Amino acid sequence: MEFQLPEEIVALQDGARRFVRKEVAPVAEKMDREDHFPREVFRRLGENGFLGPTVPTEYDGLGSTYWAQAVILEEIARVSPALALSVGAHSNLCADNLARNGTEAQKKRFLPALATGASLGALALTEPGAGSDATSLTTTAVRRGDAYVLRGTKQFITNGPVADTLIVYAKTDPARGARGISAFLVEKGQPGFSVSRQLDKMGMRGSPTGELRFEDCEVPADQLLGAENGGVGVMMGGLNVERAVLSAIPVGIIEECLELSVAYSREREQFGRKIGQFEMIQEKLANMYFQLRASRLLMYEALDSVRHDLRSAKASATALTFASEASTRVALDAIQIYGGNGYMREYPLERLARDAKLLEIGAGTSEIRRLIVARELLGPGFDDPR
Repeated sequence: MEFQLPEEIVALQDGARRFVRKEVAPVAEKMDREDHFPREVFRRLGENGFLGPTVPTEYDGLGSTYWAQAVILEEIARVSPALALSVGAHSNLCADNLARNGTEAQKKRFLPALATGASLGALALTEPGAGSDATSLTTTAVRRGDAYVLRGTKQFITNGPVADTLIVYAKTDPARGARGISAFLVEKGQPGFSVSRQLDKMGMRGSPTGELRFEDCEVPADQLLGAENGGVGVMMGGLNVERAVLSAIPVGIIEECLELSVAYSREREQFGRKIGQFEMIQEKLANMYFQLRASRLLMYEALDSVRHDLRSAKASATALTFASEASTRVALDAIQIYGGNGYMREYPLERLARDAKLLEIGAGTSEIRRLIVARELLGPGFDDPR
């Protein structure tokens, strides 16, 4: 099966590729080495339309599709998976979520700044005791007059330390479990909201990840996103889209590793021959290509699936699981092809390998995604036994 991208998506991808090579490539190493988030580059991404691809045009977005979002992330990930992760958390987890679920007043207030990069977005779901089991979160929101009071801690939040606008999940009716969760729009600087620490990661450095604290944080009632106690629907639909779109990041990693490996195999000589003439190198290159093609086709299928049905998680979970695991394998094979050079930090491969590993953990671990696929295959009666 071959997917033909529309001309406007191809043009957007070409524009993203040019921007990334000019603006992102020069800062990619610094991002990793210093755990530096390039806010100015982020703003320029917004100025060029790359931060709000699915935001309607009336709110300064491109009014395009998840395909647009995916090709942008793929091009950024080829140079800096870390920046792609931050852009994905901003444009998909926050801005797109708000565009789909917000009131007209909320969209007018928040979306233009998010789409243009004047404001930076994040989504706060994970907690110290609620990772893969996301619906067991303990952060609470209690209604007091015209506001909700949030109490709790969020952990591993991408963009958390630098975000201006966050979507935060909390329990408004703990007795109802998953059916008692609500989503809220929280702004930087609101009393009671603080960043308790920025986390130091193995990879995806330069994409700030933090622990957030809500201590009697008052959020105006008009910043409730969706219906009270309706947050699980917002959450699950968002996760399906997130997995489909973010599968573009490992696809970008695989493509870059393959391209670098092919070029190196044509040039590097050992034993008087180009290493690309050795059959074991050829086998590695072929396997890398197989994994790129399979990952991209699964991503395309997932993007098509969420366009029609946000309730089915199978295609999205399959795409992200396969592509993320493939990206780790391919990055390690690329290092092997480069030999000692691949292990050196002056080459990008060791960074790409470290970055790739997170994609097997975020948006639900590979193990959780496999459960999602299996239970959807099995049908009713095989869901979570609790």
